[in-house]
Amino acid sequence: MGLLIPGFDYRRVPVADGVSLNVAVAGSGSPLVLLHGFPQTHLMWRHVAADLAADHTVICPDLRGYGASDKPAAGTDTGTDATADAEGAAYAKRTMAADIVALARALGHDRFALAGHDRGALVAFRAGLDHPAAITHLACLDVLPTLDMWDVMRGTTAAVGFHLFLMAQPPGLPERMIAACPDDFFGHFLDLWAGDPGAIPAEVRTAYLDACRAAVPSIVADYRASAGVDVDHDRADRDAGRRLTMPVTVLQQDWGAALGYDAAAVWRAWADDLEHRTVGYGHFMAEEAPADIAEHLRELLAR
Repeated sequence: MGLLIPGFDYRRVPVADGVSLNVAVAGSGSPLVLLHGFPQTHLMWRHVAADLAADHTVICPDLRGYGASDKPAAGTDTGTDATADAEGAAYAKRTMAADIVALARALGHDRFALAGHDRGALVAFRAGLDHPAAITHLACLDVLPTLDMWDVMRGTTAAVGFHLFLMAQPPGLPERMIAACPDDFFGHFLDLWAGDPGAIPAEVRTAYLDACRAAVPSIVADYRASAGVDVDHDRADRDAGRRLTMPVTVLQQDWGAALGYDAAAVWRAWADDLEHRTVGYGHFMAEEAPADIAEHLRELLAR
């Protein structure tokens, strides 16, 4: 299985037809699910999870398509094709969010707090909108909602998100290009986005690269869904006035200064009870400043 979070029990939990998630669980008390980002696995939460397990039941899954979780075939997941089955897209955030609600219920929790980083934050955001009765508190780390992300990614500054545009292309070319040099591709982001490279030690970096190398088609499918069906779902919710009704904490780098927008205002358009904080860490903040992130999450859970 590779690297594990010390002190956590590991199991495989079925969450949908033919899909089981690899999940690490420890602690007792009110449940908190932690969702990882790209290009990582549940290991990114190793420090924060160990801290929070002192007073919470902490649940750390690999998302579908990542790590040791199942990687179903993508099928049609663009959402923009008239023939696409948007609701059934294998890597729509709606589908991935349903996985997490099913996971928590399988572990005995009908209501739980949810925190996500990067891709995991998009899944958490969707879970908050689709399953408000299940999510007691929500934290999103260093991300914008999908619809807003595409709105601000324009002009020359959009070059920082070249991977978003690459993996949005139709099936075939992106997968072949990335599979030709996966360690270079995924390692680029581990290097570029780290404020403190030492926060990801060599053995963890190797684990991330090994996991990504084995998951190129599903990772691309996850990103491709965010250029189609996920946008459709966000836009429908915005048009309907749906909002996040639970307490929400957002921690972000100062993206607005670089891309020319007000990140807090973007999030206020979605959340009724919002605590938005600009932080000075790199993108991999749960690994770079785990004590701070754990404290932010404890403050959220106290609201």
